[in-house]
Amino acid sequence: MKAWRNPGLWLTLAVLLGVGLWPIFDQKAALREVIFTVLRSVALASSLNIILGYTGYVSFGHIVYFGLGGYFGLYLMNSLGASLWLALPAGGLVAGLLAFALGKAILRLRGAYFALATIGVNEAMRAFINNFQPFGGAVGISLNFNIYRDYGGATQALWLTYYLLVALALGSILLSHAVKNSKFGLGLMAIRENEDAAEVMGVVTPDAKTWAYVLSAIIPGMVGVLYYFKNGNIEPADAFRLHFSIELLVMVMLGGFGTVLGPVIGAVGYQRLRGFLLTSPLFKDIQLSVAGVLLLVIILFIPAGAVGWLRHRFPALRKVLP
Repeated sequence: MKAWRNPGLWLTLAVLLGVGLWPIFDQKAALREVIFTVLRSVALASSLNIILGYTGYVSFGHIVYFGLGGYFGLYLMNSLGASLWLALPAGGLVAGLLAFALGKAILRLRGAYFALATIGVNEAMRAFINNFQPFGGAVGISLNFNIYRDYGGATQALWLTYYLLVALALGSILLSHAVKNSKFGLGLMAIRENEDAAEVMGVVTPDAKTWAYVLSAIIPGMVGVLYYFKNGNIEPADAFRLHFSIELLVMVMLGGFGTVLGPVIGAVGYQRLRGFLLTSPLFKDIQLSVAGVLLLVIILFIPAGAVGWLRHRFPALRKVLP
């Protein structure tokens, strides 16, 4: 219970909620879209942190669960007439089930072998969906515009997805905090430090890693449903972009892996940097190269990220920054 009294956690949630409420009062569509992108990154980076930051397994395939959730959700709505309220948890569930099945296999690998396996999973899933006709094959799925009438029209549907994403972003932070400060989370961090020693100390490492992988996949599956419901269509090339997984890694490392606040700071900071690069005539074509250089700089000079640097520089903040 003491961990839940950390003022840093509640300040983070309050600030994020305030940012999320800003477009509601401002009523500017452009601002809503900018913050939607930031909140999406916060939710995805916080979920990735469960397997990367707490467990120490570098995954390049996190986008798989985002894309699969989006595909499954849109298929339920477009082909079976399901509502968003059913498709949203269904997207998270199918992502979690896939993570459970894959985790039992690829989490036997460690280090670079696991990282390479996740790249393979991403490419295999994209190739499979590209040829899976129930999901539209290479064309993908486009929602019938009439679907939005059930939500008060397209404009109201956009706001509904925004409200739900605010809730998911906040939920991802709470989930990350709950995992970190639980007995389960201590076991994950023991695996991160020394997996063999963790086994000797009684941690059932195969089960712990698998459930961490499942938890890290559920929120991306749900975010994928919201994102592609908002867009109205989904295609394999967009749903399984490997470079987006790399960007998520940069976000987690930038803010500080293994912390609750780190992925939030990293997601916000990286998205603001990305927005500047995309609108700059000089850097707009090399934004991914900048992301790669940024990741290299972080690993070489500030491997603990922004939160780790602050904790080291100002010891009094160690009890405040979650």
